Amino acid sequence: AMDLAYVCEWEKKPKSNHCPSIPLVCAWSCRNLIAFTTDLKNEEEKDLTHMVHIIDTEHPWDVYSVNSGHTEVITCLEWDQSGSRLLSADADGHIKCWSMTDHLANSWENTVGSMVEGDPVVALSWLHNGVKLALHVEKSGASNFGEKFSRVKFSPSLTLFGGKPMEGWIAVTISGLVTVSLLKPNGQVLTSTESLCRLRCRVALADVAFTGGGNIVVATSDGSSTSPVQFYKVCVSVVNEKCKIDTEILPSLFMRCTTDPARKDKYPAITHLKFLARDMSEQVLLCASNQNSSIVECWSLRKEGLPVNNIFQQISPVVGDKQPMILKWRILSATNDLDRVSAVALPKLPISLTNTDLKVANDTKFFPGLGLALAFHDGSVHIVHRLSLQMMAVFYGSSSQRPVDEQTIKRQRTAGPLVHFKAMQLSWTSLALAGIDSHGKLSMLRISPSMGHVLDMNMSLRHLLFLLEYCMVTGYDWWDILLHVQPNMVQNLVEKLHEEYMRQNAALQQVLSTRIVAMKASLCKLSSSTIARVCDYHAKLFLIAISCTLKSLLRPHFLNTPDKSPGDRLTEICSKITDIDIDKVMINLKTEEFVLEMNTLQSLQQLIQWVGDFVLYLLASLPNQGSPVRPGHSFLRDGASLGMFRELMVVIRIWGLLKPSCLPVYTATSDTQDSMSLLFRLLTKLWLCCREENHITEPDDTLIDECCLLPSQLLIPNIDWLPINDGIISKLQNKQLVRLQFGKAPGLVGHTVSSQFDAFVRAPGQPKIDHLRRLHLGAYPTEECKSCTRCGCVTMLKSPNKVTAVKQWEQRWIKNCLCGGLWRRMPLSYS
Repeated sequence: AMDLAYVCEWEKKPKSNHCPSIPLVCAWSCRNLIAFTTDLKNEEEKDLTHMVHIIDTEHPWDVYSVNSGHTEVITCLEWDQSGSRLLSADADGHIKCWSMTDHLANSWENTVGSMVEGDPVVALSWLHNGVKLALHVEKSGASNFGEKFSRVKFSPSLTLFGGKPMEGWIAVTISGLVTVSLLKPNGQVLTSTESLCRLRCRVALADVAFTGGGNIVVATSDGSSTSPVQFYKVCVSVVNEKCKIDTEILPSLFMRCTTDPARKDKYPAITHLKFLARDMSEQVLLCASNQNSSIVECWSLRKEGLPVNNIFQQISPVVGDKQPMILKWRILSATNDLDRVSAVALPKLPISLTNTDLKVANDTKFFPGLGLALAFHDGSVHIVHRLSLQMMAVFYGSSSQRPVDEQTIKRQRTAGPLVHFKAMQLSWTSLALAGIDSHGKLSMLRISPSMGHVLDMNMSLRHLLFLLEYCMVTGYDWWDILLHVQPNMVQNLVEKLHEEYMRQNAALQQVLSTRIVAMKASLCKLSSSTIARVCDYHAKLFLIAISCTLKSLLRPHFLNTPDKSPGDRLTEICSKITDIDIDKVMINLKTEEFVLEMNTLQSLQQLIQWVGDFVLYLLASLPNQGSPVRPGHSFLRDGASLGMFRELMVVIRIWGLLKPSCLPVYTATSDTQDSMSLLFRLLTKLWLCCREENHITEPDDTLIDECCLLPSQLLIPNIDWLPINDGIISKLQNKQLVRLQFGKAPGLVGHTVSSQFDAFVRAPGQPKIDHLRRLHLGAYPTEECKSCTRCGCVTMLKSPNKVTAVKQWEQRWIKNCLCGGLWRRMPLSYS
């Protein structure tokens, strides 16, 4: 059910070493970035530096470590909903907000912050932005995404004018204060602090959750199991440019173990207090412990009718909905005595069960997002159902194999102090678990989609497919799903994903068009039989981006033009007129809409050259179309993509009349040959064979013969396919543990999949290329570059261009790569 995918540890240095903070904290973002803390101990100066480390799960060794500047130990880390900003809070009341610099995953800076001087922060959260998408597990077989994932009506914690959610954070301190900081659009921070209740008392543990009505709920405990767990409603508002906080006491509860005579004094301390989810303020998880063992309880807040005495019933009978209601905490479930709990990780999937009744919940227990993780001092990790607390899966960290009998377990437990997780986080799909242990080492656990139960292949695939669709709709990164994809699943998953996508309405298909291509590319990378298609999918992403950019540069000649834009008219005319002569197609267009400045046209030459080269490469490879291992194979039957190339050829032809030097350069054997006309004629013939998806015909012999002659007429270019990705995912498929070291790239023997890439990768010492600007960088680039954390695409960090049209192209991938991956800065001497 659970196994170790990889571990990453610190290099042991004689003068300084990383040691775990007390407490140790970590956080996992929806972009699959993990942040965690350690204290850097310097033997010479005998002082501690409180460090924050940020890693991307695909390149865990490439750690970004920063001296946080916190003078006291860091107590909380929290990612925002977009995964691009991080909050850190310490035991001196200081809160810092960290943001990416230049949208780089391995470059961060502290921009703003707030403080409650000298008052340690025990709980921290970003304010809710009002976006909540529920997963309906029981409808995973439905065809419509709207049925599987529904938008839940949820109010933001605070709104600006027009209903836009206001950004900010809320923190709870050890002395019972609640502080709210709001980020104004001008960059200023509005901060206000208020006491949770009139009588301030010590708060050892706290957590924050949100209600659908826009309120905030805070749960607190003083750490003693004999004291009640208190709940407060917090309302935030802005009055006269000042932040105002109102608090109200809600029903409290005593843990069941303290009211049970048999266990009354057995568990003196409450060690963990967590709401089951940030947007589920009605359910809370509590853990009470002693020196050796723990007990976990799950509680639910319910509305209950208040019984009315018969005397009052006679005076004023209670009819129907008029019965007075009260809120009351009821225990849902509790565990038996467990080993001492060292860390808790809660699922982030907003699963909607049609009925929260435990029987229904247990019927769907094979779904990963229903489990929460408990780590114990003996080194083991248990996944338990988040409502019933029943065991779903177990991992024994103290040994590589699961113990076979009780004697083995006993022998292991008495062997001495074991390494255990001090902080844990589940990924956003609950298919992976990251744990930081008592040596500051990071362990990545793979959690089976079937939770250890034997499910047939179709059910496991359905779980993975359902979660891939969820990531497609939300925009979250899907790296943790790829951990479970075996080579024999790839073809099936890609086909099923395409089928589900084609069932959606046209508008949703357009929104998700690039995301599904990126998803297919990342899946195909995991199997040697589909590796060539990775190149095709990345080329398709590039083509879609070029098509959108070049068509957006076209402007209507008159302002009072019809509804359709010049780009839409171009698509319509090119699909109607099937003439193989490019000039006859061009005559039907209003050429005045294509007029651009000369320097703009010249600046687009590299992109235009890529279009021309790719069309020539495709047509020249048509005679070998029976071989699917060649890159470009899938384009030969893709009517939509060929239609896009055809439109772009027409646009380029018109621009060539204005500025001949912007045309693609071909090396032809004859000076009189019109290369563009020749390629357009062959491209149109190929497009006519497959423009209708349901009636694809084979290209005739004359077309294949003409394509066979192409290498004797034109020099066929070498296409620069993407560089091999140096990520970890393809090295994890054989289920063997990979050991890594922070700051040191692994010298791993290439996986069989990556060796298949050799044909498409430039050899060392050959000139490098900027994959998105299509510029040559030389064999040893002097410009600073960034690479994509997912596809390995490389581009220059700083733009060399000043032309507006090129800046418009660059804006498409300034925050993310075209495949959706994040950027990371590369060393100057990258290989």
